[in-house]
Amino acid sequence: MKHCWILLVTAALAGGCASQGRLARLKENQVSAVLNLPQEATAPLPQIPVVSRDTATLQDDEGRQLLIMKAVKDEDGEMVATDVIQAAVVTARFRNVAERNGKVDLCFDVRVPETMMGKDWQLRFYPHMALPGDTLDLDPVHITGTQYRKMQLRGYEQYNRFLASIAADSARFVHTAQLEVFLERNLPQVYRFRNDSSFVSDEDFASAFGVTSQAAAAHYTARLLVQRNARKVARREKMFRKYVKVPILENGLRLDTVLKDATGEFVYRYVQTITAGKDLRKVGISLDGEIYQQEKCLYKVPESEPLTFYISSLSTFAEPAERFVTEIISRSVEANTACYIDFGAGESAVRPEREGNRTEIARIRENLASLVDDDRFDLDSITITASCSPEGTYAFNEQLSRRRSHAVSDYFQRFLKAYRDSTAGLRMSLAGAPAGEQQQIRFLSRNQAENWEMLRQLVRRDSTLSAAQKADLEVSFRIPDPDRREAAMQGLTSYRYLREKLYPRLRTVCFDFHLHRRGMIQDTIRTVIPDTVYARGVRALHDRDYKTAVRLLRPYADFNTAVAYLAMDMNASALAVLGGLPETDKTDYMKAILYSRQGNEAEAVRLYTRSCEKNRTFISRGNLDPEIASLIKKYGLHRELFQTTSQF
Repeated sequence: MKHCWILLVTAALAGGCASQGRLARLKENQVSAVLNLPQEATAPLPQIPVVSRDTATLQDDEGRQLLIMKAVKDEDGEMVATDVIQAAVVTARFRNVAERNGKVDLCFDVRVPETMMGKDWQLRFYPHMALPGDTLDLDPVHITGTQYRKMQLRGYEQYNRFLASIAADSARFVHTAQLEVFLERNLPQVYRFRNDSSFVSDEDFASAFGVTSQAAAAHYTARLLVQRNARKVARREKMFRKYVKVPILENGLRLDTVLKDATGEFVYRYVQTITAGKDLRKVGISLDGEIYQQEKCLYKVPESEPLTFYISSLSTFAEPAERFVTEIISRSVEANTACYIDFGAGESAVRPEREGNRTEIARIRENLASLVDDDRFDLDSITITASCSPEGTYAFNEQLSRRRSHAVSDYFQRFLKAYRDSTAGLRMSLAGAPAGEQQQIRFLSRNQAENWEMLRQLVRRDSTLSAAQKADLEVSFRIPDPDRREAAMQGLTSYRYLREKLYPRLRTVCFDFHLHRRGMIQDTIRTVIPDTVYARGVRALHDRDYKTAVRLLRPYADFNTAVAYLAMDMNASALAVLGGLPETDKTDYMKAILYSRQGNEAEAVRLYTRSCEKNRTFISRGNLDPEIASLIKKYGLHRELFQTTSQF
């Protein structure tokens, strides 16, 4: 047994020494993880000479150095020195990735040398993404050794044992047997309820025996155990930190796949999907990290050599075309608005001091002032139409609405005269000359006795009235005589609601402004103006807001519409649009992408080859779009670019 303990201690010391030696080598060589692009090709560089074992350097008696190398005879019989050339490789540090539907997938491998792996270590790697003007931290990658994980799990086991010692049910602390003996001897009436399904309230219990059931239970409760249990509950977080030194992370941790390489390295495939904004052309990925033993950081992993992803987008195919539309401009222009002026019962005088009138009158004044000051239009006339709610006789409301219309016209006519006089005086003082004669603005008074049509619309849209109430009102609306109609409505259950909530909204004053364009003589003219809707669609396409681009460009069915469809993966719509356009280098390339997506590789190859024959820039562009790049690699299109591939 003694020998077993010696072996265990020796093994532990050996493991610790090995760990310390590995750590020293890491620090000495500044070992880091390596970022690689998945399935990357290597390019050999065959002419980099290095000293090999077939070459020797000697020194003669006079101190001269002699280089002895392996030699062979050439075709002329001359001896020619040879050497073993060891090929070096260049690993690509960048990749072109395609943006589709506003998203880009960045895929890279995190390669971890075997020398960094330790059973009692945890490697924590932190990838960073460099964007224009900003750097974002991605989800970390953890590589945990078996002994390190056991240490973590052991802490959780200790904490779980602590939790298990906390009683969740306070009944565990009640001495039930002693309580039953007490009840049987002293309160037999209560003890009888032990096997009885009837119920006795705590109030009845207390009134009968002078003590509550809670007090009786408390008497036979282990108070010290309860207090001890409460202290355990309060110390749960503290005990978690004591036992679980390094928690096992579940959220915010990225570990997509783990692959064991033939060399003993560990490879983690990392895929990050990002949103491609309009200015995003390049993304850099780097990685650093730390090595931990329990909660102690042993080694800061140096930052790796970065990877660069160049982002290609179909939005670059958008044509900066400008469209125009014909607009018919009329000399006469109309504008209208409505306000709610509060009049007293049966009154027609405009009272600005009434609550609510201040805001409405100020709004109309502001509208009038802006129309008078507008340099594009001249205000010819203003039609003011006042209406009343249906209470009262129709004849009275006819006269009342007429008086109110005249009162409002007079009120705002006075305001407009005072405003124009004040602004004319200001302009004259600034210019130092008379402002000229002002054009007369006519005020036309109109009236509508009772606005029944508006009341019907308000009732239909109202969410308070029930369906039955609305049906009763609809029957009343069919009565031809307005006075009899209003009398019938007074007998309905909804009439009070109508008077209080809907009738005030019928007391409106509507303003119709009649203007003409300044300096325009003809009644109408036709002019060509830029199509702003199309321009917004093209701008959305450049900004990679493809959903908006499709919505705005759909009616035009042109090349930019097809690009928007293609970027949104709406392939059938894109192909339908491209089929109606002339066959150009761009349309051929776009259709090649579409056919590649549909699996029709023969047609895709034919169209891509034809687009390159028309425009050689598509030879390099093809490597940027995955739909075309796969065809180039599969069929060697760049080698046989101007020949029909024999496989088709």
